[in-house]
Amino acid sequence: MNSRDYDAEAKDHPEHLYAYDFDYLMHEYMLQTFAPFVSQGTALELGCFEGNFTKLLESRFATVDVVEASADCIATASAKTGSSVTFRHATFETFEPTQRYDNIFLIHTLEHLDQPAEILRRIGGWLSERGRLFVAVPNARAASRQIAVNMGLIEHAAAVTAAEAAQGHRITYSLDTLGTELRRAHLQPVTHGGVFFKGLANFQIDAAFKANIISKSYMDACFELGRVYPDLCSSIYAVCERGTHN
Repeated sequence: MNSRDYDAEAKDHPEHLYAYDFDYLMHEYMLQTFAPFVSQGTALELGCFEGNFTKLLESRFATVDVVEASADCIATASAKTGSSVTFRHATFETFEPTQRYDNIFLIHTLEHLDQPAEILRRIGGWLSERGRLFVAVPNARAASRQIAVNMGLIEHAAAVTAAEAAQGHRITYSLDTLGTELRRAHLQPVTHGGVFFKGLANFQIDAAFKANIISKSYMDACFELGRVYPDLCSSIYAVCERGTHN
């Protein structure tokens, strides 16, 4: 029996928001990164929070299915989206799809799972023959996080902070540990990398952007720099296809 309170985990923490304005801008950079590998077919989003990434998918696909364990998140996300988006209130452990999908998006959700390799194997079985899974997670080795370690704010780069744990995080991935998790699930990598070179914490970026200290062009430049230094990016990602065991 699952005893997790998914509604509570999606709430803001006194010392850490669940999502910053920076996170929503990151969604656009993620889709820009994924664009060369996305097909025109069916789409499934696994975990929607308040629907900001869902809205981007809605503008890209004719229909979008969403699986979300938090009823509160579904209520908020469904108010932002139209009839082409179908929400299913279920955990990934219990969800049973009625079709296979050409594009599955698992965005900043893998780090919340109790049994990630097991769930990834299930997800692999939901992919169509030529389908692709798009996974993105926060990066343990982001420059901002390594700075926080040297400031004594975080014990080590891969640590799960108290605020992250309160919001349901179970692990903090780096490129190597993410790759290991995907291989355990028998998924076949197509490409991987980082999104957005990040030297400041999320709240610092939000504050600097609002104060006009940094601009959208600065953000775009950090996105381009992230292509060169994936290990120092805010998020890391992988695009996978079904392996022989899925």
